[in-house]
Amino acid sequence: MERVTGIGGLFFKAADSTSLARWYEQHLGIDLVPTSYDVQPWTQEAGPTVFAPFAKDTDYFGRESQMWMVNLRVRNLEAMVAQLRGADIEVEVNEADYPNGKFARLHDPEGNPIELWEPINTF
Repeated sequence: MERVTGIGGLFFKAADSTSLARWYEQHLGIDLVPTSYDVQPWTQEAGPTVFAPFAKDTDYFGRESQMWMVNLRVRNLEAMVAQLRGADIEVEVNEADYPNGKFARLHDPEGNPIELWEPINTF
């Protein structure tokens, strides 16, 4: 069977897409979408990706109307949390120990949940 090789993009609606794209660039290091095919888009590092549909009635994403949530891998969760908090962005660190790594949660300026994940190198 032929298989996909990874996620090629994450597309979602935003009230102010230009401002929100800049927020992701400034605070999480995700490059803006190129305006030319001569420029390569943001490239992520190879690593594990979880593709997980959730039950329709889950409260894991926050508000009931929220239909998606992005989980972003980081090398050093503690450093990323300090950087975000230094920019006055509220971040909730999950203090639980998980076999697959450490987690934290924040929201972008439009209220979309973002989960940060520092994987343990067991994959």
